[in-house]
Amino acid sequence: MSVFRDAIDTFLSPIKDLLDDDAITEIMINGKDEIFVERKGLVYKTGNAFSSEEALIAAMRSIAQSVGRTIDEENPRLDARLPDGSRIHVVLPPMAKNGTTVAIRKFSKEDLTLTDLINFGSLSKVGARFLDICVHLGKNIVVSGGTGSGKTTMLNVLGSRIPDTQRLIIIEDAAELQVASEHVVNFETRKPDPNAGISEVTIRDLVISAMRLRPDRIIVGEVRGPEALDLIQVMNTGHDGSMGTVHANNPVDACTRLETLCLMGDTKIPPDAVRKMVASAMQIIVQCSRYHDGGRRTSHISEILGVDKNGNYICKDIFRWVQTGRDPETGKYIGEMVPCNYVPSFFHDIIVNKLPFPKNQFLAPEWYRKILSGQGGIKDAA
Repeated sequence: MSVFRDAIDTFLSPIKDLLDDDAITEIMINGKDEIFVERKGLVYKTGNAFSSEEALIAAMRSIAQSVGRTIDEENPRLDARLPDGSRIHVVLPPMAKNGTTVAIRKFSKEDLTLTDLINFGSLSKVGARFLDICVHLGKNIVVSGGTGSGKTTMLNVLGSRIPDTQRLIIIEDAAELQVASEHVVNFETRKPDPNAGISEVTIRDLVISAMRLRPDRIIVGEVRGPEALDLIQVMNTGHDGSMGTVHANNPVDACTRLETLCLMGDTKIPPDAVRKMVASAMQIIVQCSRYHDGGRRTSHISEILGVDKNGNYICKDIFRWVQTGRDPETGKYIGEMVPCNYVPSFFHDIIVNKLPFPKNQFLAPEWYRKILSGQGGIKDAA
């Protein structure tokens, strides 16, 4: 860690103030003198600059060395986790036409809770309570969303609600999750280094190991390759309550994305069978979205009910965030998360486990029922 701090103090001094500013969540460097930051979900250009392109490259080489990695002409890309938990990705010229291009996603120092998400406006109290019940009942959950939409934060929060009596194994490409639970085992993949005789350890390798280590639940931090098939098989073979994240724009796209990833490997399973496996494994999809006003909100909480006779995924929205207006002074969106008039198929589980969640909590407000029936619009809700 001291080597890393020395590297920051020496080589990253032009952006040290940005790194130390807790309000900044991401730093984006597009060459030596174009540096942007994300603050409260919005991107701003700063006046910071490196003295030269060579100084910027030297800084990136120093950072790579401090974490035991290499970036040079033969290895022009760096994807690494820094000792403080932040993630950095670097692309060198000539691939990066603007000059050395860097993105540093800063590590959150706060352990957020469902209450925090409610206070931020990302979730309603009822939506948060429902997700808490889903975790308690061991429903398989996939958190879907785009880059920077809050998927990791949501997975952290949901993972922290897993009962302490259960053994949780977390598998990540680059360790980001900080799940607050009593019995947690963390695995991280390893990049190959032929020069040092170091072989690659993939997410698929670690999922296989996890299955042999008596997990109650498995979390795969980010599914973006053929390991999707392993996660689906985990969910379908008795490890109820497992979770993962996937890049997708909406709940149905999340299903299609996982299906596509399952087929990327050397699997001999027919596509129709894979689709049915995906539909059977996934029960709840939590869609995280980053809106144009900078807000990160849970846009959908949906249930997957299998596939229809035409092979399409059956997806029912349980809760949705609905925009009803926009604040003329701040530009922030006005809206709320509302129930969608759909009672989930596992409501009987809620009843028999005597969990306090009455059926009327799924009842949509009158103004939204009019929208669902085509008899009203947002104007009527404002």
